[in-house]
Amino acid sequence: MVEALMPKDLASALDLLEKNECLLFAGGTDLMVQKRSWSETIPKFDKPVMFLSGIKQLGHIIDHPNHISIGAMVTLENLLVSDLTPKLLKRCIAEMAAPGIRNLATLAGNIGNASPAGDSLPVLYVLDAMVKIQSKSDSRLVNIADYIIGPRQTILAPNEMITEIQIPKRYFTNESFVKVGPRRSDTIAKLSLAGVASIENAVVTEIRIAFGAVYKTIVRDKLIEASLSGKSPSALRELVPEIIDKYSKLIVPIDDQRSSAQYRHQVSLNLLADFIRSL
Repeated sequence: MVEALMPKDLASALDLLEKNECLLFAGGTDLMVQKRSWSETIPKFDKPVMFLSGIKQLGHIIDHPNHISIGAMVTLENLLVSDLTPKLLKRCIAEMAAPGIRNLATLAGNIGNASPAGDSLPVLYVLDAMVKIQSKSDSRLVNIADYIIGPRQTILAPNEMITEIQIPKRYFTNESFVKVGPRRSDTIAKLSLAGVASIENAVVTEIRIAFGAVYKTIVRDKLIEASLSGKSPSALRELVPEIIDKYSKLIVPIDDQRSSAQYRHQVSLNLLADFIRSL
């Protein structure tokens, strides 16, 4: 029998984590698939399961002067309807799963799952999202790119949990999110691209590009981005072959049941070219 822990507040949850190595259960929409067993049998959980739905402190969306704070138990559906949610993230969430799943799934869960195909991750990477991690005695704030270190791998210690995601407030003149899948909704991405840029006085002052499902982690290269800044959109369009060549070396996808590596590689570069030419 799997032990179920149901803390009613954050302090209780962190105290339990200090004493037990637990499987954290927010919406559970990924966990129930990962831990599925034979038909008509219970899922195979090998650790005590801590259900977080009773922690009301983690259900907040707060507007701060420089960032938006999103609690770990805020559902995707609540983010979709909130006026505080960045438009690019809303665009991404609208393509994630079905409404029934969005009413359970959380942004923190999508991050914690650390899948290279996680829909929200390319968007969170280009928005420079920060992940707040807490234990009973400490807390730390890390960039999402530092939090995820490999497929299903994060820096989270056994006595820690994600309590909040912070998204810096930043206006971009150009934003794009493209998810490629076998159907238009309720599908796992074959690959995805998120891109943002700011254009002032006919100059691209900043550009950020991230790819999902084409490597062990989300692909984003700040050195390439810096080399593209300070140029006009027309100059960048002329550099498309060179830009494609730079990113081509970073995009190293795999063959699996959803797609081939060759398809993922080529389509990712096509989406990159489309984004650059759209500026």
